[in-house]
Amino acid sequence: MARSPFTLAAAVTAALPGAEVVGARTLTAGGDGRYDSAVATLADGRELTIRVGDDDETARELASESLALRALTAGARAMLPFRVPEYIGETRLGDGRALVTELLPGFQIEASHVPGGRGAAESMGASIAAVHALPASVVRNAGLTARGAEEVREEVRQLVDRAAATGRVPARLTVRWREAVEDDDLWRFESAVTLGGVQSTSFLFDDDPDQGPEVVGVLHWHGLSLGDPAVDLAWLSSAPDAAGAVHASYAQASDRAPDAALAVRGRLLAELDFARWLVHGDSLHRTDIMDDAAALLESLAEGLRENDLSVIQARGEGVDSALDALDRVPATAAARVNTSMQTDAYNPADLLPGEDLPDENIGDATEDLREIAESDLLPRDIDSVDGPKSDFGDGTDSADEAQRAARAALQRWTSSSSE
Repeated sequence: MARSPFTLAAAVTAALPGAEVVGARTLTAGGDGRYDSAVATLADGRELTIRVGDDDETARELASESLALRALTAGARAMLPFRVPEYIGETRLGDGRALVTELLPGFQIEASHVPGGRGAAESMGASIAAVHALPASVVRNAGLTARGAEEVREEVRQLVDRAAATGRVPARLTVRWREAVEDDDLWRFESAVTLGGVQSTSFLFDDDPDQGPEVVGVLHWHGLSLGDPAVDLAWLSSAPDAAGAVHASYAQASDRAPDAALAVRGRLLAELDFARWLVHGDSLHRTDIMDDAAALLESLAEGLRENDLSVIQARGEGVDSALDALDRVPATAAARVNTSMQTDAYNPADLLPGEDLPDENIGDATEDLREIAESDLLPRDIDSVDGPKSDFGDGTDSADEAQRAARAALQRWTSSSSE
C-alpha cells in the first residue's frame, strides 16, 4: 500500500463529485498500517479523511463503518452528547475500497493513562451509556446484526469450545470460561445498541477548564449492532485507574435496568480475546501466532486470583485482577495523539476470509442500507465477533516479565495480521 496523501486526497473527488481539494496531509494517529489514510482539505475549509482497505478484512470493516454511519440518522445523532463522523462517500482506488468521512477534532488517551474520577473517565462512562440508550430501530432498520442474550451466550460457548479444541488452553481457563458460560446469572441482560467493542482510542476529547477532559467525539462505528452492553466496557480491563469511575458514571447515566453482571461479562470478554487470538492463529495455520497466544494464556492462568468469575462477582472486584495495568493495543510513542480520525487501530474481527468485493463503486447515502447489510461484505459468524484487545498481569513484581512478553506478542500478532 503506502500511497501518498496526495494520491489519496485526489480520490476524494470521486467520492464527492465537485469537491475542490486544496491540501493533503497524513493522519497524525499511530497505527499498524492496516489502511492507507490521509486528510484532505477542501476549498470551503472542510477537512475530510479518506481510508483505503486493500484486503478483504479491511474492506469489510470499511463497508461496516459506512453502513453504520449512514444508519445514524440526524435524529439518532441528536440523542448523543458527542459528535459522530459524517459519511461523505465511497469509491475505489486501484483494487482498494475507499471511504471518505468527516474529520473530527480532539485528542485521545490510551487506556492505561485514563485517570480515575472526575473528567475523562466520567465522560467516557456517560458517552457509552448514551450509545446504549439509542433505540434498537437504529440497528434493525439498517439490517445490522442483532443478538439476544442467548445468542451472545452461544457464540461465547462456541468460541471457548473452538479454543479448547486446539489443546493449547490451560485446563484452568477452560473450566473457568465454561463455568461462566453455564452461569445463568451472567446472561440475564437486555440487549442494547453497542459499538461492538469500544477502545479507549474510540473517544476524542477536548479539555474543559473546569471539568477536565470531556468526550466530544466517538469513532470506530464499524461494529454497530444490537447485543451485549458488556462488549463496550471490556476495554476497562486495561484501564485500572479509570474502571471504577467509568462504571459508576455509566450506571448513573444509564436508563436501563441495573445489570449486576455487567463488569463480570466485560472481564470475561477481555479474557476471551486471547482465545480469539488462538483461534485466529489456528485458522491461518500459523504456529507462531498460536505459540504467542498459548504463552499469554498460560500467564493469564497463572495470574488469576480467583478460580471462577462467580467469585469475582460475589466479591464485587469487577475487572481489577489478571488483566489490570496493560494496554489493549501495542504501546504508541505518546499517551495522547492530537488527531481527528484515528483509523489504524487493530481489530481482530472477521477471522475467516470473506467474499471478494464487487468491482463497481458503492452508491450514495440515499441507497437502501439493508442491501449492503444482507450482502457478503459484512461479517456474519462467530469469528467476526468484535472484542477488545487486552494484555494481562496480576499487578505484582513477579508478573513484570509476563507483561512485557504480552506486549511484544501483541505487537507481533498485529504485524502478522497485516502481511
